[in-house]
Amino acid sequence: MLPLLVRNDMWLEPYAEQIAHRAVRLSHKELELTQGGSLSDFATGYMYFGLHRTTDGWIFREWAPNATAIYIIGDFTGWTTNPEYSLTPLPEGVWELELPAKKLQHGQLYRLLVCWKDGQGERIPSYANRAVQDEHTKIFSAQVWNPAKPYQWQSPHPNIACSNRPPLIYESHAGMATEKFRVGSFTEYRDKMLPYIKQAGYNTVQLMAIQEHPYYGSFGYHVSNFFAVSSRFGTPDEFKSLVDTAHQMELRVIIDLVHSHSVKNVAEGLNIFDGSPDQYFHSGDRRNHPAWDSLCFNYGKNEVLHFLLSNCKYWLEEYRVDGFRFDGITSMLYKHHGLSIDFTEYSMYFDGSEDEDATTYLMLANRLIHQVNPLALTIAEEMSGMPGIATPIVDGGIGFDYRLAMGTPDYWIKIIKEQTDENWDVGNIFYELCRKRDDEKTIGYMESHDQALVGDKTVFFRLVDKDIYNNMKINGNSLVIDRGIALHKMFRLVTFATSGNGYLCFMGNEFGHPEWIDFPREGNNWSYQHARRQWSLLENKNLKYRYLADFDKAMLKLADDDNFFLRPAELLLDDKELQILAFRRNELIFAFNFSPDKSYTDFGIPTGAGKFQIALNTDSPLFGGFGMIDETYDYFTDSIIPEKPMERNYLKLYLPARCAIVFKKAPPKNIYSI
Repeated sequence: MLPLLVRNDMWLEPYAEQIAHRAVRLSHKELELTQGGSLSDFATGYMYFGLHRTTDGWIFREWAPNATAIYIIGDFTGWTTNPEYSLTPLPEGVWELELPAKKLQHGQLYRLLVCWKDGQGERIPSYANRAVQDEHTKIFSAQVWNPAKPYQWQSPHPNIACSNRPPLIYESHAGMATEKFRVGSFTEYRDKMLPYIKQAGYNTVQLMAIQEHPYYGSFGYHVSNFFAVSSRFGTPDEFKSLVDTAHQMELRVIIDLVHSHSVKNVAEGLNIFDGSPDQYFHSGDRRNHPAWDSLCFNYGKNEVLHFLLSNCKYWLEEYRVDGFRFDGITSMLYKHHGLSIDFTEYSMYFDGSEDEDATTYLMLANRLIHQVNPLALTIAEEMSGMPGIATPIVDGGIGFDYRLAMGTPDYWIKIIKEQTDENWDVGNIFYELCRKRDDEKTIGYMESHDQALVGDKTVFFRLVDKDIYNNMKINGNSLVIDRGIALHKMFRLVTFATSGNGYLCFMGNEFGHPEWIDFPREGNNWSYQHARRQWSLLENKNLKYRYLADFDKAMLKLADDDNFFLRPAELLLDDKELQILAFRRNELIFAFNFSPDKSYTDFGIPTGAGKFQIALNTDSPLFGGFGMIDETYDYFTDSIIPEKPMERNYLKLYLPARCAIVFKKAPPKNIYSI
C-alpha cells in the first residue's frame, strides 16, 4: 500500500518507492543501533562518556579511535602531563580513567592532551557539560561541575500544563535580552523576561544559542560543545532555574538544536579531535560546508548517531527542556545543502541528491525525542519544502511535529520592497499565507531573527525608516509613522490569523523594535549597540511603541479559543480592485482593508446569519489608531443586499483605509438569566 503521504498527494506517486524506503532504512538502522532495545536506552552516551562522580571517586571516558595516548591536564596538574592522569585504552576506540575523589574538585579547569601518530593537541572533551572561557587569554577549558548542593527542581513534569495548547512561541536570546551594553544572563532572563512573556500572551519560549559556541557573533550556530550550556549566560544550575521557573508559569521551553554542522575550531570543538579529520565529519569534498564555513557531520557513522541522539536525550533529561527547533534541516537533507536550488517541482527533491543518512538520523531523532517525552515539540527549520518533514513517520514522513512557514517572512519583505501599497494583491496575500501542505502542521510568523540580521531591518523599521528616531512621540504627527503602525498591525494580524497551527515572534518585534541585529565583532569595534533590546522604548509612555505591544497582546488572545488553530482560514471575499480581504477562522470573521486611501461604507461581507460583535480593531486608539469605529455596536447580517439579490446574510461594514476588524458571533441571550 502507498504511504498515506502519497495517497494524500498523488503528485508524489512517482516517488512513492523512495518515500516508502525512508521507513525501511529507519527500521534497519534502529535495529542495528538498539539490537532490539529502545532508542532511549541506546541514546545514553552522556551517562557513559565524559566526567562523572562515582561513589568513591571519578570516572572519565572519551571516544578517540585514532589516539595513541590521552592525558587529562588542568590547573591541578600545572597544565602539564602527569602519569596519574593518563587514560587507559579500551576496545572500540574508548579511553578511560578512574581517579580518587580528592584528585578533582568542583570548579577546577581541565582539558585533554590527545596524542596520535606524528602529532598531539589540547582538546575539550566531546561530552563536556561545562566549558568556560578565560577572560584574558580567551582560551576555553572544560570545568568540573559538581556543586555541593545539586539543583532541586521545583516544578512538576515539564510541560503537562500547557501540552494541549498550540504553541505561541516567543523566540529569544538571553544575551540580547538586556538593554545594557553587555551580555545578558540566564538569571536576568528568568526574572525579567519570563513574566513579560507570560503577560504578553505567549506560552512557549524558544531560546537561541544555548549550546556552547566560541564566537558570540555566530548567534549560537557554530557550536563547539554540544552538551554544555553556554557559560556566557550563566551556569548549568542557573539555566535549570530558568527552565524550572518557566514551567511553574506554565510556559514551555524549547531550544535551538544545531545538529546540521559544527564549528571548525580545533581547540574548542570536535575538529581533528583525535588527529583524524573524519572522526565525526565527512572526508573529502563533503567535509566543509561551502556556505557556513563549518564542518558537516557524517550521519552514516553509528558513533556519530550515538553522539547526536544522546545529545537530544541529554537536553530533555538533564535540563527538562520541552523540545527543539532543529536548525538547518535543508542543509542536512541534501548533499548540495539546498544551495542555489529553487525546488520548483517534486522531482528536485528526489533526484538522487538526498542525503539518506541525514534523513534517517532526523527520523531517529524524532522517534527518540517522543519516546523520552511524548509531549515534547520538534520543529523543523526547513526551507526547501521537502514533502513529509512534519508528517508522522508511520505515514511516510520524517516525523517533526511542526514545520516553520519560512516563506512568509520573505514574502512580506518582497511586497514591501517591490510593490507600492495601492498595488498589493489581497488575493495573492491570502494565497501565499495559506499555502501549506494539508498533511503538515506549520508555525507561522511575520519575521524572526533572520529578517533583522545585519544588512537587513525589522519590518517596522523598514516601514518607517528614519522617522522612527524623531516621530514616535505620542503627540507627534507623521504620515510615515501612521502608515507604519497601521500596516505593522495588519501584517501581523493577517499572518497570525492564517497561521497553520502555531505562531512565532522574535523578541522586540512585537513592539516594532528599530534597526537591526549585529553582534560585537571587529567590523563594528566590538559594539553591543545592536546586540541588545531597547525595552525602554516600550516602557516609555510618551512613545508609540506600547501601542504595538498592546495590540500584539490583544491579538494573541484570539487564540484562547481552543479550536482556533484546528481549522484553516476560509476565504469569504478578496476584492483585488478595492483591496478588501475577508475570511473566517473557526468562529471569527476577519475583514481587512489594505487600501492606502479609500474607506468604504456599507461594505458587504458574506458571513452567514447572526449578530456579530467586534473582537479586535486595529484602528482602536488603544493601539495607536484613529478611533473611527464604534466598537460597542452590534452588527446584524442583512438578509439581502440590493445589488446582489441572489446572495444573502451579509455584514454591512464601515471599513476605514488601512484597517482590519475581527468579529465574533454574539452568544444568544438567556432570558432566564438572573
